[in-house]
Amino acid sequence: MSSSYELMNNNVVVLSGQICQEPKYSHQMFGEGFYETFITVPRLSEQLDIIPITISERLLKDERMSKDFPVTITGQLRSYNKIIDEKSRLLLTVFVRDILDYDMERNPNSIDIVGYICKTPVYRTTPFKREICDILLAVNRAYNKSDYLPCIAWGRNARFVKDLSIGTKLIVNGRIQSRNYQKVNESGEVETKVAYEVSINRISMEEGFENNRQEQSQD
Repeated sequence: MSSSYELMNNNVVVLSGQICQEPKYSHQMFGEGFYETFITVPRLSEQLDIIPITISERLLKDERMSKDFPVTITGQLRSYNKIIDEKSRLLLTVFVRDILDYDMERNPNSIDIVGYICKTPVYRTTPFKREICDILLAVNRAYNKSDYLPCIAWGRNARFVKDLSIGTKLIVNGRIQSRNYQKVNESGEVETKVAYEVSINRISMEEGFENNRQEQSQD
């Protein structure tokens, strides 16, 4: 069984940006209230990722969590299921663990996760011949829970993961991105929605999994 230290460090997020709306009450757990808001994080392209965050009422007392205040937060990317229009949807949020002074020199958007492929990878190419592969990673959390995190790999990373089997353990570094997409609902109306995913920068298999893969390819 993984130790508490390992579970804390197999899902580490650091975001630097601005809180873009006043936090709204979400739920209570073990007598502690939690609030939801969004943080805007700049990309190198000068676009913004608008990422949902969940924060304890205890941390909300920090003035750095005020709207439009620049801040750096650390935490974990978590998933949960919510019934919307009678359908279960997988939603993502960054659970804030700590608040730091804003650091302009730091990577504004970084996530490091260690997880297991829990769904067959989906490989495709765009009309411009760009290679993409979608994977879903199960990342263990304390109290026998897991977070299910959608990740997207590009180019050679996409080729690396496209044939990996369910259960393969991966070590991933990347950033959290928000992406608008359009969906046609049952009435035929086109609705714009937002998806969140981990855009992969670096990816590798744990040493034991890499050795097993090489042995299988030689059989």
